[in-house]
Amino acid sequence: MNYKHLHYFWTVARLGGVVKASEHLHLTPQTISGQLQLLEEHFGRPLFEKKGRKLALTDTGELAYSYAQDIFNLGAELDQVVRLPRGTARPIELRVGIADAVPKLVTCRLLEPALTGAHPFKVVCREWKLDSLLAELAVHRLDLVLSDTPLPSGLSVNAFNHRLGGSPVGFYAAKSMLPRLNTKAFPACLEGAPLLMPGSDSALGRRMAQWLGRHQLNPRVVGEIDDGALLKALGQHGHGVFIAPMVLDADVRAEYGAKLLGEATDLIEEFYVITVERRITHPGVAAITDAARQGLFAAWNR
Repeated sequence: MNYKHLHYFWTVARLGGVVKASEHLHLTPQTISGQLQLLEEHFGRPLFEKKGRKLALTDTGELAYSYAQDIFNLGAELDQVVRLPRGTARPIELRVGIADAVPKLVTCRLLEPALTGAHPFKVVCREWKLDSLLAELAVHRLDLVLSDTPLPSGLSVNAFNHRLGGSPVGFYAAKSMLPRLNTKAFPACLEGAPLLMPGSDSALGRRMAQWLGRHQLNPRVVGEIDDGALLKALGQHGHGVFIAPMVLDADVRAEYGAKLLGEATDLIEEFYVITVERRITHPGVAAITDAARQGLFAAWNR
């Protein structure tokens, strides 16, 4: 393989077009196009396809781009490590996949031990859908996946669940909303109240719908939001009651200026680390799991 051709391809894919890549590489567009054609001939498959006026990666292009990204990121890391002063330890890389349903505040707390320990890791984070992250984990492109659900039973991925802990869910509202809410005690105060729900496809969204049914509550659902940070931001601005795990109670009160309406002790949000190791050996993964079990979730793991 000609790695110069691969570098041209990677630059085109990264910058979104031949013209931008040619400006970045100080080459003519014709030169770039010719090199791309030679790379496609090497692979025997097209790497790009035209969609309107734009170039889009084919399935082969997506695969090649993911490998090219690793190759050239590793090359940049080599350059940095070689230039380190003598005696400086090379930072250990910790590649973390974060399922998009995991709250950002939980992710920050979980990653803290890897970022602030005596020997901090170089943490590389990828946020995506769980099934896509598990595919990356299976080919050892990630060291762990943080998830709010265990490994789905139907997937043919040789990986293992490591439960970090669980937390009851709290229901919160902006202080400006309080006069409009039902004056009854929790959870009856949710009857008819505007409510921001997690996405119906998420594990928490399904469990929350079941919880409302068990308690015979009929709030006015004003939104189903996949992005937890957006859901809390909407709640902060008084658009509806929102939920957060109780392990973040102090953070939610401080950051969003919200009042806790009540704690649903029978609605638990759980968190897992998924790895290809049955027994955790990566020091970064061990730091995260140990700190979570002994710190963040300790009170609820007893």
